[in-house]
Amino acid sequence: MSSSSAQSSSNYDLSFKILLIGDSGVGKSSLLVSFISNSVDDLSPTIGVDFKIKLLTVGGKRLKLTIWDTAGQERFRTLTSSYYRGAQGIILVYDVTRRDTFTNLSEVWSKELELYSTNQDCVKMLVGNKVDKDCQRAVSREEGVALAKEHGCLFLECSAKTRENVEQCFKELALKIMEVPSLLEEGSIVVKRNILKQKLESQAPSTGGCCS
Repeated sequence: MSSSSAQSSSNYDLSFKILLIGDSGVGKSSLLVSFISNSVDDLSPTIGVDFKIKLLTVGGKRLKLTIWDTAGQERFRTLTSSYYRGAQGIILVYDVTRRDTFTNLSEVWSKELELYSTNQDCVKMLVGNKVDKDCQRAVSREEGVALAKEHGCLFLECSAKTRENVEQCFKELALKIMEVPSLLEEGSIVVKRNILKQKLESQAPSTGGCCS
């Protein structure tokens, strides 16, 4: 199902907002592009915030995921803080070949999440990217598992380049979100609101002429 069909609210049952956070260069944009389009080119750093929509079926439900890709550079921090609002799922990404990107999850990103996230029930997932470069690994899988446990996150290692575990990452997160009653309700409210809006728009009389 293409993202263009996202225009019709009858095409999905639930709508969730997912946020990707982490240092610049860890592969957040590559993960997103790999998931959306099944291909990855060399991507330039995200400036501010970008988002993409993906429709998929998980656990027998048709989902619309709006996935926000945030810039990792410090100068964009204040710009992206508002995008934490209302997110049902947050993916914290680090590069398994760069230890600093891993330590920054505890020292920078988990604190930001605590500060800006408005949804106490939101599901968090820790993702170690670039496992295709295993020979250059600077962070062990065991360390990733331990940090995820410490922060109450799901955990996966993946490779945006080879697409290993990329789809699984988003599907596992979506399944976990659907297990939380408050988040499930939020996801269905968005859909109901869109259906109501479409009905009102279709019933509104069309006005001709030029705007004043």
